[in-house]
Amino acid sequence: MKRLLDVLREEMELPGSKEGCGEGECGACTVLLDGEPVNSCLVAAGQCEGSKIVTVEGLARGDRLSALQRAFVEMGGAQCGICTPGMLVTSYALLHAARGRVPGEDEVREALAGNLCRCTGYQKIVDAVRAAAAGPRRATAGSRAPTGSRARARTRG
Repeated sequence: MKRLLDVLREEMELPGSKEGCGEGECGACTVLLDGEPVNSCLVAAGQCEGSKIVTVEGLARGDRLSALQRAFVEMGGAQCGICTPGMLVTSYALLHAARGRVPGEDEVREALAGNLCRCTGYQKIVDAVRAAAAGPRRATAGSRAPTGSRARARTRG
């Protein structure tokens, strides 16, 4: 009955997903479960057997940040870092669903409604998501990501 969040952080050593509220209200622990954003603090790890789980670490390609991650860095969408992993994962799901088109500002805000940030206004985050959708971006010098993971859940709960 361990939470998915705890298994990811403690057993799989994927610390990107953060615990904010532990109640599914803040979105800091958001991961993709079979392509859908979920609050990993509310999911029993045993329910994930055989599912594809993507954490924020899995958005990069090796040590190269994705265009979305670079846009967050370059445009000031990342502040203290607690909400950023959930914002990135949720934004990734939105951009995947948008299939190459740039989502409107209201669409981005609606997708991110379950992700709370106390450090910044949301405008820079919205701008970063839309910029990433608009096309390739140059990497910021030194933009490196930790080794990522696209893990197949092998948990027993």
